[in-house]
Amino acid sequence: MNQEGNVAASSAPQIVFFDLETNVPSRCGSGGGRFHVLEFGAIVVCPRKLVELESYATLIRPSDLSAASVRSSRPEGITRAAVAGAPTFEQVADRIYAMLNGRIWAGHNIQRFDMVRIKEAFAEIGRPAPLPVGSIDSLGVLTQRFGRRAGNMKMATLAEYFGLGQQKHRSLDDVRMNLEVLKHCATVLFLESSLPSVLSHGAHREWPVGSSTVVTRSRSSQLCSNNVLTVPTPRKSPPSATSSSLTYQRPLPYARGSFGKKYLQVTEGVKNLLCRAQETRSITRLLRHSQSLFR
Repeated sequence: MNQEGNVAASSAPQIVFFDLETNVPSRCGSGGGRFHVLEFGAIVVCPRKLVELESYATLIRPSDLSAASVRSSRPEGITRAAVAGAPTFEQVADRIYAMLNGRIWAGHNIQRFDMVRIKEAFAEIGRPAPLPVGSIDSLGVLTQRFGRRAGNMKMATLAEYFGLGQQKHRSLDDVRMNLEVLKHCATVLFLESSLPSVLSHGAHREWPVGSSTVVTRSRSSQLCSNNVLTVPTPRKSPPSATSSSLTYQRPLPYARGSFGKKYLQVTEGVKNLLCRAQETRSITRLLRHSQSLFR
């Protein structure tokens, strides 16, 4: 790559995958019935190589400490004791702003949740929120491109589908898992686009109608010099009379010689016999005529 290419690559906006862990708001009880940020985690990724360049994670003590649960149902869940000694959002706002501002924001379901919570948190401390130059919501992208082949579109389900382990519901671990899920999905989609008829999800492999894919030893003798395979007409399925490319003629056996003449006479006699039998409808006369015919 020339010098101009290096400058363009270095000036391209970086991608920051970020995730927030919050409380579950309750209408009646602790937390004032709204979301409080309990943890922020982010990694900065080079868009050309998808390598992690920088990371940052911190627990956050909410303005209302009672918003955090005393106990967590998850093994590594965030408890009230864990955030009691953590910095407030205002104390880490500069670091979070520097991680997010002017970069492409990426994450799972960030448009409906994480981006909204960031704006709310900065508005609470009276500071302008960081602005992205673009956003990538992996929930929407994967739903459209990858589909629901893994089941639902939760991060935990996608991670289990690719064998990436269990989701820990901790910010920094989740964003790294998010990046790995995207890499795996992108690889699958790339392979499917290379061989769409073979690898595409839901595709069925069917042999083309009318094509000869297997030539046995007996059939190989039917190949003409121009590599056209002529298939004999089945006895029980003669070609349709409407076919313009095929003609069907069934030659009479022993058409030549004295025996052939005798065959024609017998055939004509049988025809006359049936006509007479139809007129008389008598089994006796049918037998009498048949005996006289073959004398």
